[in-house]
Amino acid sequence: MSELVATPAHASAEVLTGTQKAAMVLMQLDPDHAAIVLRQFSDSEAEEIVSEIVRLRRVDATVADEALSEFHELSTSGRRRPRGGRDVAAGLLEASFGADRAAGVMDRLASSMAGKAFEFLDTVDPRQIQTLLDGELPQTVALVLAHLRPEHASAVVSVLDDPLRTDVAQCIATMGTATPEAVGVVADTLKIRSGSIGAPHQAIAVIGGIQPLVDIINRADVSTERALLAGLDDRDPELADEVRARMLTFADIVNLDRKDVQQVLRGLDSAVLACAMKGASTQVIDMIRSNVSERNREILDDEIKAAGPVRISLVEEARALVVRAIRDLEAQGTITIQRDEDEYVY
Repeated sequence: MSELVATPAHASAEVLTGTQKAAMVLMQLDPDHAAIVLRQFSDSEAEEIVSEIVRLRRVDATVADEALSEFHELSTSGRRRPRGGRDVAAGLLEASFGADRAAGVMDRLASSMAGKAFEFLDTVDPRQIQTLLDGELPQTVALVLAHLRPEHASAVVSVLDDPLRTDVAQCIATMGTATPEAVGVVADTLKIRSGSIGAPHQAIAVIGGIQPLVDIINRADVSTERALLAGLDDRDPELADEVRARMLTFADIVNLDRKDVQQVLRGLDSAVLACAMKGASTQVIDMIRSNVSERNREILDDEIKAAGPVRISLVEEARALVVRAIRDLEAQGTITIQRDEDEYVY
């Protein structure tokens, strides 16, 4: 989607995406009617629409009329609301889904929009990004990685050398608010170095913290995860403990709804799953076996018996694949993870 701040007078509804048109229509409705309509969308769809409302701070009346004509079957109050923005979007979400759920969507939206400053790095090889960041302070490297997709940032972290890797991990976890100007300066500098062409996207304030680091580690390979946590243990044991408390583990599969467990298991190879189940708790094993078909349960049991003793490193790798599958589905909005940190066992 194009990042529109305001629709120019000469723009036409024909050049807008469906999501942008839906955002315009909701902006014209009074909050109560708009909330009713927004409730009909899934979380991911609502998030996309609200993202456009945030970007479309002011809408040209002609373009709005064109968009409304495409939604003639919708009832409106007759009162136009030509202004969008973060406050309008937040109010609409809160009226639709409640304060807690609205806050979560707005937090994900802020992270998504902030990441656009560095989206030109999305297709850049991790080692090339490492080269681009060579010589930069750990705080600068952390700022960049916190804006990348967690799986991409994880790949970059894995090619960093220690102690820089631990420095960067610590900076991500303790990062505060970054101003749009600071983000823009770093993004512009990297674009010049990489030879990228194009106007930079406007970034919004982004808040670092432990969760971005956790997202990165959850997508890293086992050796990178161990190295990062060991490095943090040496420097800041309390921080390392808090990171561990928030990390997704293979055992967290018991905290998923049955339908979500089935979604996860559907995309996993039986050999990988059988390996991951080696040495798992009875609760985890029961959760997995009770959410596969009888035929697949027999296949799993046969795989486990046939495997015999398995090296711990292979079990950890298999569990890491399951964790990545869970995280990917969560990021897509397909499943929801409910975790109680007091119930974690390590």
